[in-house]
Amino acid sequence: MKKFVRFFMFVSVLFYGGNSMALSMQEQTIVKVSANAALGHQENLKSALIYGLEEGVSINEFKEILVQAYAYCGFPRSLNALSTLMNVVNERGNRDMIGVKAGPKPEGNALEYGTQNQTKLVGSEVKGGLFEFVPQIDEYLKAHLFGDIFSRDNVSWKTREIATVAMLAVRDGVDGQLNAHINIAKHNGVSDEDVAQILEIARAEKAKNVMFGFGEPNTAYAQYFVGNSYLKPLISEGVGIANVTFEPKCRNNWHIHHKGGQILLVVAGRGWYQEWGKEAQELKPGDVVNIAPEVKHWHGAAKDSWFTHIAIAVPAEGSSNEWLEPVSDEEYNKLK
Repeated sequence: MKKFVRFFMFVSVLFYGGNSMALSMQEQTIVKVSANAALGHQENLKSALIYGLEEGVSINEFKEILVQAYAYCGFPRSLNALSTLMNVVNERGNRDMIGVKAGPKPEGNALEYGTQNQTKLVGSEVKGGLFEFVPQIDEYLKAHLFGDIFSRDNVSWKTREIATVAMLAVRDGVDGQLNAHINIAKHNGVSDEDVAQILEIARAEKAKNVMFGFGEPNTAYAQYFVGNSYLKPLISEGVGIANVTFEPKCRNNWHIHHKGGQILLVVAGRGWYQEWGKEAQELKPGDVVNIAPEVKHWHGAAKDSWFTHIAIAVPAEGSSNEWLEPVSDEEYNKLK
């Protein structure tokens, strides 16, 4: 098991560059567990759970986080994650800390103390047109989520919000909820540095589960990239096809494909493509870019997102790539 832990730490350094971490090791594993529970990737979830238990996160803490997951990811993802936790605990026997149980619920009406919890968490009373339009969802949120779940006192509100931000960070189409919970997390002791690390770790977990796999560090071409990228060749004979993943802010240098062009199929995350003399084009999953020969261009990730595309080299006799100057920070930082 110690070999496994050392390997996991190596992977963490690989993905996050060995930078100093704002979150504790226990909090980092909670981020990884929460992200993989939300994604529904049981193999990676199992690895994260084992590492977290080795780092001293208790079984009951993980139970609480994975029960909470149903409020943000649905019952199927929560139940599957809890089943994975149960299997891990059974396989490991009595070697892990069980942890404290939650105390009794507060006395009184769940709607009343749930409303109080929500107000304390957010820092102000929560109102809005949606809650007036559908008052029952407001009641369910207050009575059940912030009453029944957030009143369980064996996991702090700070930890619950770390988990929630991690879950929402890997879901598509929930930017409003993610931003709201980032603010709630900050109100409950999570720093800006913590938030940045939560988002980086969670989105790295998502990037590991791209359609064709994460691949290996793109060391052969690292000199032509700003930041870290990962490469998984798919076909090397005939038409060259590769899966390329960029960490946030990573982009390749300006370059030209001579004689043969290139086609990009975007499969995950958010990124940019720009041709010389033209405005940058935002890229999202499903976008296709047809790069003609002899066109100077670059492509890479957005500031806040991992980004993956399939690169297809259009075959041509005598084709070659010409690598040019990097995309400067000044140019890149103008993009959203």
